[in-house]
Amino acid sequence: MLKRIPASQVRLGMYVHKMEGAWTDHGFWKSSFLLTRPQDLQRLRQSRVQNVWINTAKGADVPSGEQPDSPAVVPKTTAPARSVVPPRADMKAEVVRAAKVCAVAKGAVVEMFSDLRMGGAIEPTRVASVVEEISQSIMRHPHALISLARLKQADEYTYMHSVAVSGLMIALARQLGLAPELVQEAGLAGLFHDVGKMVIPEGILSKTGKLTEAEFDIVRSHPQEGVNLLRNSAHISEMVLDVCLHHHEKCNGEGYPHGLHQHQISLFAQMGAVCDVYDAVTSERPYKQGWGPADAIQKMAEWKGHFDERVFQAFVRCVGIYPVGALVRLESGRIGVVIEQNQKSLLTPVVKVFFSARSRLPIVQAVVNLADRRDKIVGRENVEDWGFKQIDELWSGLPEPKGSYFS
Repeated sequence: MLKRIPASQVRLGMYVHKMEGAWTDHGFWKSSFLLTRPQDLQRLRQSRVQNVWINTAKGADVPSGEQPDSPAVVPKTTAPARSVVPPRADMKAEVVRAAKVCAVAKGAVVEMFSDLRMGGAIEPTRVASVVEEISQSIMRHPHALISLARLKQADEYTYMHSVAVSGLMIALARQLGLAPELVQEAGLAGLFHDVGKMVIPEGILSKTGKLTEAEFDIVRSHPQEGVNLLRNSAHISEMVLDVCLHHHEKCNGEGYPHGLHQHQISLFAQMGAVCDVYDAVTSERPYKQGWGPADAIQKMAEWKGHFDERVFQAFVRCVGIYPVGALVRLESGRIGVVIEQNQKSLLTPVVKVFFSARSRLPIVQAVVNLADRRDKIVGRENVEDWGFKQIDELWSGLPEPKGSYFS
């Protein structure tokens, strides 16, 4: 039996059939699930969901005699742990440092990819240094480098995409609680996941029109081509080779090159799939404009069967439901850009407002911390629809360059 109840009446053991509102109101991967974890109950209560449909045939019912909207206690599983997370660096200060890290990393990737294409091997000390610099930036501030790397130009895509995916893999590995040595390996895997594109004709990679089936077959060969290139380097791990070969596999078996299903795809290849797609769809390409970061998260959440649920949820916790750089509209009618994430709630980032959707005029810029609950996000906005220019300066603090941010 389906029953509609206020979110305040939800209890552990209930089967959630549907949550009213948009996915961005709650951020759960599934809308139907058995509620068994206290942290999920807490998350539901802190979301913007007001009413929930439960299925009493699959889970617990509302206790008889309970008054509507009566408070529920979320049981504590452990005492609060003392935080061991170091304080974040200032976002704008780290963006400046991250730009330099990205520029050096891009130059190193250009040279290493060229060496591999010519039959050479990777120099382990150099690549370890590149990954370490990216990792240190992520540790100082988890959003600066991965947000900045999205601003690559189309003609530097292959190399900066590798740097961006390396940063995303490091951030995701840290979010998943992996051991430090595995975090570094994940960064290395991200750096070389697309190296096989070095042997794909540039005319195909940069083609503005639709690829023919024959051309797409050539593109689909790049994972195996990448493995062939990397095997010349004796110290490259099987995990790095696995990510290179399988980052285009999908959990529903519709990926390539082997059409693997979820249980056949390693954790690191599943991580690579999410990070690769996110950076690809948010980047400017010769044949398309990049999606806004919040639009990308929304659309990726709708691709059922594409990603592993646990990995994607961890990724969203990394970048946010409204990632840094996302253009959003607030309930007050103000439009702003997300400049920082709230470490306690994905739904209440810090936003710099600069425009009124009601008057359609600029307003005095102001920083709004949505955790204060005096305003809230009511929707995502498209930069092109409004004709805004130099929007990235608002969150990065960097003037828009005539060329690349990473030259």
